[in-house]
Amino acid sequence: MTKADPFARVVAALAHADTASSDFDLNPDVFLPPERTLRPAGVLVAMHEATDGLRLILTKRSSGLKHHPGQIAFPGGKQDTGDKNLTETALREAHEEIALPRDNVEVLGLLPPHETVTGFIVTPVLAKVHQPFQAIAEPGEVEEVFEVPLGHVANPSLYHVQSRRWRGQERRYYSVPYGPYYIWGATARMLRTLADGMAKDDGA
Repeated sequence: MTKADPFARVVAALAHADTASSDFDLNPDVFLPPERTLRPAGVLVAMHEATDGLRLILTKRSSGLKHHPGQIAFPGGKQDTGDKNLTETALREAHEEIALPRDNVEVLGLLPPHETVTGFIVTPVLAKVHQPFQAIAEPGEVEEVFEVPLGHVANPSLYHVQSRRWRGQERRYYSVPYGPYYIWGATARMLRTLADGMAKDDGA
């Protein structure tokens, strides 16, 4: 019997994940000027096959960073002038931040872009990691590299809507905690897009 491809559901979900997202999704009263300038960025939503299923690679950002200090994030960052596209940005940043070799990565597709409160328009690049590798956190950028079972973040029922004060206003956001890791904000919102796409593909 041929073994089913565990990445098939992830790839199939791309057909259903077709709506751009935003940190402001849950805050309909926020006015976003149409002429605002957003800086392009790319992040790598990298997964590998393990004995217990697919596992997603995430990082905990350094507390000294200007943007999103100490938060859980995908490897990635802003597009450099030398990057041919945002896929190249995500691959370059993943190599710099966690020492993931580019030739060990197969790009599966792109999730819709996500706008952050810090003025970035982020393209999530879904990717398959073929072989085990030694993750090395980039000093000053990444505090920790860890993994989460894809089944956890792919379950819409595990997401919560929470809120906190931001720039004098109440801001609502998604969170999907895992053990000691508080996954929230932009990362949780992009993962929720993938989770919803997988659920739609399952007929949920």
